Amino acid sequence: MSEPLIELKGVSKSFGSNKVLDNVDLVIYRGEALGIIGPSGTGKSTILRVVAGLIAPDSGEIYIRGVRREGLIEDGTDPVGIGMVFQQAALFDSLTVEENVGFSLYQHSTLPRSRIRELVNEKLEMVGLSRIGDRYPAELSGGMRKRVSFARAIMSNPDNPKDTPDVLLYDEPTAGLDPIASTVIEDLIRHLQCTQGACSTYAIVTHQESTIRRTADRVVFLYQGKVQWQGNVSEIDTTDHPLIRQFVSGSVSGPIQVVG
Repeated sequence: MSEPLIELKGVSKSFGSNKVLDNVDLVIYRGEALGIIGPSGTGKSTILRVVAGLIAPDSGEIYIRGVRREGLIEDGTDPVGIGMVFQQAALFDSLTVEENVGFSLYQHSTLPRSRIRELVNEKLEMVGLSRIGDRYPAELSGGMRKRVSFARAIMSNPDNPKDTPDVLLYDEPTAGLDPIASTVIEDLIRHLQCTQGACSTYAIVTHQESTIRRTADRVVFLYQGKVQWQGNVSEIDTTDHPLIRQFVSGSVSGPIQVVG
């Protein structure tokens, strides 16, 4: 197994009386495509936000390339960059595509506007969206907005290589898309993994079977705040684990409680 980039050890997180994560151990290795799956409300998106440093766990430890993180992402500097693609794209409606993709550079770098525009165009070309920098999010389809958010997530500052993301976190990137648009996004995720200047390591939260099978190499199954099963994606079809069997089949009968 390759180098562990991110390790969660005994991580727990509650919101009020709802314990979302319960003593979770999780490792993301360099160069891997990790799928995080499970029923709704089992802590999948919460894990991504903990990994990204957007929320802090109530207990447990987080290590980024062997260095323990203290506090949130803004409280220090992680030894590897982490980018996140949110489920709803989270674009600024009042900004153009160019301004959205280059937002971090416009806000936090001293690069001239012409250079930022070049970098934005490079990233847009990587996600198959050349020549749309002057459009606004409202002028784009759902799939195009997702791709713009990918371009923003992989944006880096050439004057500060430490800002380049080494890990991408995808939260339900194909949610709400039709099957064809989903395939485009799934192919793009894999393409970015193999593209120089993008990012070779990622974790993806998804419910969609096609997305699980097309974008993940290793899978972690979460239920009731705990990691209940993990294995290679091919093992989903061969394991006799009752949770996996019920989840894959979509049956209402089994150990997963159906909330009415």
